[in-house]
Amino acid sequence: MKLLSVNVGLPREALWNGKLVRTSIFKTPVKGRVRVATLNLSGDEQSDLSVHGGADKAVYVYPSEHYPFWRKELPDMDLPWAMFGENFTTEGMLEDAVHVGDRIQVGSAEFVVTQPRMPCYKLAIRFGRPDIVKRFLRSGRTGFYLAVLREGEVTAGDSIELLAHDEHGVTVADIVSLYTADATNQELLRRVSELPALPAGWRDYFRQRIWDPDI
Repeated sequence: MKLLSVNVGLPREALWNGKLVRTSIFKTPVKGRVRVATLNLSGDEQSDLSVHGGADKAVYVYPSEHYPFWRKELPDMDLPWAMFGENFTTEGMLEDAVHVGDRIQVGSAEFVVTQPRMPCYKLAIRFGRPDIVKRFLRSGRTGFYLAVLREGEVTAGDSIELLAHDEHGVTVADIVSLYTADATNQELLRRVSELPALPAGWRDYFRQRIWDPDI
């Protein structure tokens, strides 16, 4: 597994539906070592902390393997690394193999996988097309967030080391499937609702969908 690109961006204003909105979706690759702090990377900043950022969403990862799919889907668009607003563009880390709760090391920093990315309209701003939000979620190619367990430094080209698979065995793809298509899988709902590494808001959401035969 490998880190192909480290990407950062600061808030800027963009026009959307006739209004100026503040967004940090526009990120660009950077060279050299980048400091990883508890809440973000050096040179990176979230715009709306009510839905973006925070300890559970400190770093957003997007697999490079998804770019060929999107280049076929959107042949008229230029799709450089960081197009999806990711901090890390990676190789060898796909949603159906990465578990929520997995611990990884990149450079001198250590991380834990926390949750998939659920897109908002900011992705539509970046692509200049409102349909990308639904297409992105429907594709299952969501990427995922990391929390920072140990601060450090990373750079493009660093290897990604798996330190430990989470024992609960719930993949990022499992979470996305429950959210988008597999809503009646009660066994998986129960496992996910008790998953320690998954943020409380997600666990509460899935717990409300569990069918209780005693009620």
